[in-house]
Amino acid sequence: MEQLIQNQMISAAVQLEKHLDSELDRLETLNADDLDKLREQRIQQMKKQAQQRQEWKNNGHGEYAELADEKEFFAISKKSPNIVCHFYRDSTPRCRIVDMHLKVLATKHLEARFCKVNAERCPFLTERLRIKVIPSIALIKDSKTKDYIVGFTDLGNCDDFSTEMLEWRIAQSGAIEYSGDLLTPPDVKKQKKPTNMKTIRGGYDSDDSDIDFDD
Repeated sequence: MEQLIQNQMISAAVQLEKHLDSELDRLETLNADDLDKLREQRIQQMKKQAQQRQEWKNNGHGEYAELADEKEFFAISKKSPNIVCHFYRDSTPRCRIVDMHLKVLATKHLEARFCKVNAERCPFLTERLRIKVIPSIALIKDSKTKDYIVGFTDLGNCDDFSTEMLEWRIAQSGAIEYSGDLLTPPDVKKQKKPTNMKTIRGGYDSDDSDIDFDD
């Protein structure tokens, strides 16, 4: 496995070098009009990104909030394609650990809506998303439940995992953007062995179940 990863890294580095060489050659042939076009494209791209960020904020992104009921969950699911939803109980101390980390990640990842649901007050939704263990985090992308983080097993099976570790784990589902190495957990030194895909799924066989917005 280590040799395979090393070979993949070398291959990626070679491809990156070729791409950079190609870009440098292209830039050397640009004239003033070409540079103006590139500058205008970049400005338009930045404007689009700013508009997207503002839209996310208007939809509640950037903060970690509790949802009142199932109706509110289905409402935000129509507006936010990426959702990180923590199912909790007041009587479960570990839920407060999850809260602490998700508050940090919510401000960092505007591209996803971070929220929490009281499993006891929302039994229909809890059953619908097959939540059996508390705490559990449902990871939803494009109105489909892509993955679950069940308890702390995937996070090193300890209470003192880092925020970066939870961020890495959430990124496995594609619900948030991630610039790090998805193959290597940040807290890998705390783990006795690499996390395999079965463990990453938290024991669930994800079927990409649709969320029924009509309920």
